[in-house]
Amino acid sequence: MTRVLVADDHQLLRNAVRRALEESGATVISEAANGAEAVRLTETLKPDVVVMDVSMPVLDGIEATRRISAQGGDTRVVLLTMHDEATVRAGALDAGAVGFLTKDCTLQEVVNAVREVADGQVLIKAPVSRATLRVVENPTEPTPDDSPQHPPITRRENEILQAVADGNSTTEIAEQLFISTKTVKNHLASIYAKLESRDRTEAVLCAMRLGIVQLNRFTQAADAL
Repeated sequence: MTRVLVADDHQLLRNAVRRALEESGATVISEAANGAEAVRLTETLKPDVVVMDVSMPVLDGIEATRRISAQGGDTRVVLLTMHDEATVRAGALDAGAVGFLTKDCTLQEVVNAVREVADGQVLIKAPVSRATLRVVENPTEPTPDDSPQHPPITRRENEILQAVADGNSTTEIAEQLFISTKTVKNHLASIYAKLESRDRTEAVLCAMRLGIVQLNRFTQAADAL
């Protein structure tokens, strides 16, 4: 059963989302009225999914997502926003969100999103440029003014991509990096979103084209996949 935290500064919306989720079989373990409260409750209660509004007092949803991601747990965040703007979407992905919905969606769409991200899927996309991914190798190198700003592949994601390319399973990657298998799956979901890939094979192929993984052992990786 999926354990969910609902964070929104509007009580009416929280009530509606709670009711829809509980009717679907999920468990709403708590509610938060601002981003700071959402961060605190997530650290304490460790929900599977947080459904969080972007625009909230004290701490906005994107920064709250960033702090939840920094906790290093397995919680996955679905963000709700009034406007589907490219900068907001990119900021959401960069902060670690795996789902992104506008508030004109139906409650059933929220329920479906929670179910899907809890199962390891990603509902947020962002374009990737070679200039963005160069941040992996040269984090201090400035991005050209004419290059779009997009969420970069993080160093941890780069490690996981290389491990996949080396033919390691999810369990083996978790053991090598001293993290849980669920955390590996969360990182993989983020990688799929950033590289717009459906699975490990596509992600590794894309990473190869971008030059962010070594090629020498890809044959082994293909066999493992």
